[in-house]
Amino acid sequence: MAGEDVPMNFGGLGEDFSDYAAARIVVLPVPFDGTSTWGKGADKGPAAIIDASRNMELYDIETNSEVYRRGIFTAGPVSGNTSEEMVDGVEARIRELLDAGKFVITLGGEHSVSVGAIRAHARFFKDVTVLHLDAHSDCRETYDGSEYNHACAMARAKEVTDVVSVGVRSMDSSELPNIDNGKIFYADDVCKSHDQTWITKAVGKLSQNVYVTVDLDVFDPAFVPSTGTPEPGGLNWYAVTSLLRVVAEQRNVVGFDIVELCPDGSKASDFLAAKLTYKILSYKFAKNG
Repeated sequence: MAGEDVPMNFGGLGEDFSDYAAARIVVLPVPFDGTSTWGKGADKGPAAIIDASRNMELYDIETNSEVYRRGIFTAGPVSGNTSEEMVDGVEARIRELLDAGKFVITLGGEHSVSVGAIRAHARFFKDVTVLHLDAHSDCRETYDGSEYNHACAMARAKEVTDVVSVGVRSMDSSELPNIDNGKIFYADDVCKSHDQTWITKAVGKLSQNVYVTVDLDVFDPAFVPSTGTPEPGGLNWYAVTSLLRVVAEQRNVVGFDIVELCPDGSKASDFLAAKLTYKILSYKFAKNG
């Protein structure tokens, strides 16, 4: 359990495994919540995830691994006075980290923080597909007068790369021109599936390099109530992690983000977000030995 003597970094790691120079992995907090339109508080998400991670067991049973031994450095936060300033700042910082050979995890914050992260990865790596896990399609061209509203995140992502969405169960009719039903796996179909053929089909839509963006409202609110726009009928832990494990095994995950946690005192949501972050890392680096 975390206490006063446990470092305030992802995983509560000692200096041997949290030093920047030696770390293979960097956690980048982006405590931004400038455009959320209902539940506020996503700016508190990164700190809540990092705090919860200090209470995790660092041995992953499923992969029989301890990915923290690769080194996980927790960077200083990036934010901005406007969405555009934040997106530019995130992109610039991640490009620096990618140039330094780091594997980067971005912790939001609202979903607009993903735009800068996606741009950085799509411009650094060749042939990247975004795997988008979300209750919402996020394909509005503008919302509330902004192109960088959290409801526009995938519209901006599609300007630089391809997007495959999983778990969607809510959208506005204005988004339909931006929707490719051949690259969207609706929650209704996923949850009613009796096998994992949907995973095979989803992975088949991805290029070799994959960037993963996880809006935590992809989960049913029974699992993650602490999010700004909860939507009934979502996925469970095993549907999400089964997909992500196959993606990590069959493709090259180049980076990912976890966004839209709105801490409200429910430690279960905070911990799920932290555990999911560590689980994706475990999948990624177990593949690489």
